[in-house]
Amino acid sequence: MPDGWAIILGARVGADGSPSPALRRRVAQGVALYRAGLVSHLLCSGGGPPDRPTEAALMRALAREAGVPEAAILVEARSRTTLENALCCRALLATLSPAPLLLVSDASHLPRALYTFRRLGLAVTPSAAPWPRAWRTIVLACLREAVALPVYWWKLKFIR
Repeated sequence: MPDGWAIILGARVGADGSPSPALRRRVAQGVALYRAGLVSHLLCSGGGPPDRPTEAALMRALAREAGVPEAAILVEARSRTTLENALCCRALLATLSPAPLLLVSDASHLPRALYTFRRLGLAVTPSAAPWPRAWRTIVLACLREAVALPVYWWKLKFIR
């Protein structure tokens, strides 16, 4: 198995502390990469409100339930945005020197996430979670990203 990492980006956690469908899809994609031998480790990235489990903690639990050993999972539970995901992951990975890096998120989110991680110096390759089945969810996600991508382009002009 290559000494690579799947960086799984978090998604919403329900008010009751349950993982959203997007979070489940992303973890399932990361686990599939691990099972296929494409990566040896998962980096679960995402914080959350203080009254709920963090996105990263839920992702670790889902990966463990799917059979990924604890030693193959690293958790980053402070970030609350895609930019913070990239900054926190960059700091963690700087001490580990892992390669390759596969970035796991929803297909609609990957262009912004890729731009952010690459702009911050991380050589990531995309790995999209399967699309949700509900067309309304897909349309809303794409609309959100149509607004967020130019905002991130502007933010990242001033960050190194």
